[in-house]
Amino acid sequence: MADILTPALGESVTEATIGKWTKQAGDAVKKDEVLVELETDKVSLEVVSPFDGVLSEIRAADGATVTPGAVLGVVSEGASAAPAAEAPKAAPKAEVAPASAAKPTPAPAAEPAPSAAVSGGSVPIMTPTMGESVAEGSMGTWLKKSGDTVARDEMLVEIETDKVAVEVSAPAAGVLTIDAEGGSTVTPGQQIGSIAASGEGAGPAPAAASASANAGSAQIKSGEDPHLSPAVQRVVTENNLDPKALAATGPKGNITKADAIAAIGATAPAPAPTAAPAVTPTVSAAPRADQPREERVKMTRLRQTIARRLKESQNTAAQLTTFNEVDMTNVMALRSQYKEAFEKRHGVKLGFMSFFTKAIVAALKEIPAVNAEIDGTDIIYKNHYDIGVAVGTEKGLVVPVLRDADTLSLAGIEKGIAALGKAARDGDLTLDQLQGGTFTITNGGTYGSLMSTPILNAPQSGILGMHNIVQRPMAVDGEVVIRPMMYLALSYDHRIVDGKEAVTFLVRVKELLEDPARALLDL
Repeated sequence: MADILTPALGESVTEATIGKWTKQAGDAVKKDEVLVELETDKVSLEVVSPFDGVLSEIRAADGATVTPGAVLGVVSEGASAAPAAEAPKAAPKAEVAPASAAKPTPAPAAEPAPSAAVSGGSVPIMTPTMGESVAEGSMGTWLKKSGDTVARDEMLVEIETDKVAVEVSAPAAGVLTIDAEGGSTVTPGQQIGSIAASGEGAGPAPAAASASANAGSAQIKSGEDPHLSPAVQRVVTENNLDPKALAATGPKGNITKADAIAAIGATAPAPAPTAAPAVTPTVSAAPRADQPREERVKMTRLRQTIARRLKESQNTAAQLTTFNEVDMTNVMALRSQYKEAFEKRHGVKLGFMSFFTKAIVAALKEIPAVNAEIDGTDIIYKNHYDIGVAVGTEKGLVVPVLRDADTLSLAGIEKGIAALGKAARDGDLTLDQLQGGTFTITNGGTYGSLMSTPILNAPQSGILGMHNIVQRPMAVDGEVVIRPMMYLALSYDHRIVDGKEAVTFLVRVKELLEDPARALLDL
């Protein structure tokens, strides 16, 4: 017998919410099989079984808040596996018994129930657990209408919270009935609709259809299909992929989003998903004469949270921004001269980020206050250089951290940033990769920004904003010449960084970029 414990959640994360158990008490489990998902305010974590046996007890139900080291449940082996021994009599049907009734009745009472549950009953659509400290969400626009026929696992609606948008898919095939209209406020566990199960959707796998009535929108099908994260499930559903045919390359044998995307090109073209035509703008493209001159729209919970946290950062730190400009001529010439040989030698393209990272680390070593942070009445000086690099993803901006950047070569920096960018876009970033940075770089130039005043990534004391490279006339040795120029912006916490230090830091970065040889000569 072994306890299933809440794993370490990472720096500054003290609790998590039980997202979804993939097994029920009494179910047989295999070693390293995913049992439950934990959700924090940063990422989702999977907890696996320590060995083959039976999930004999669940101590923390869906939606419960747990702390690192807390017991989530118990996996037993040997004699404790007796409840599962009766299941083979009914084969897959025994697993779906609870769907026909709300009673926690053991498996023996389940044998006559499966067919009735599928053929005549309706399957509720429940609001899923939405993460730590999230008590409610706002319904988005339904992709289907009441009375429409839907397929199992087809996306129906998105629920917006103050942290993320949660997708809700159909737990069974059938006819949809909507209980909670778009814009209404719902809580975890609330029924937002139901599906009158059809014979077609339940025919191939009745056990899986009934199991979903008991387990909400869980994606497990009688133990045959692999467990998929929401991001992976969306790719699989939209492209009509077979999860059992996907090659899993995840660290625990799980299927990643990259695996699903890679399978799209190797799969024959499939019909467009039925949900796609419904995703249309709610406002006509051509303005009508009777439209109001202005419109009041409630802020989404995610936008409310972004607004609150950005303002908290401004209110906490004494933020100030200093500017400079850098002539990118020499860096661009160096990159152009060696980019092909660099890529051939190291297997990665030579970009500007590696030059900026090198220059920033050198400047941080000279001005340690920019690499420090305030903790109460103490100043913590960091003797390591973990650089956060902003990466744009489908769901917004994330800042993974490049560890020990001072020890990396240009190639090492480029490879590290490329790996973090891929993990961010695939949704595979871990808690450790998202925290603990000592300084941040944000590049608004990729979107065409000419100048900005970036907001600090608390509790850090400095953030450098890169911008668009623009050909501008400059005075050089008494002559007007056209040079590729970039504005740099350093936002800093004036409580710990003096103006002299901030300006010196930015000038140092400018000097190292305009004359890259200085970095090689340690000048």
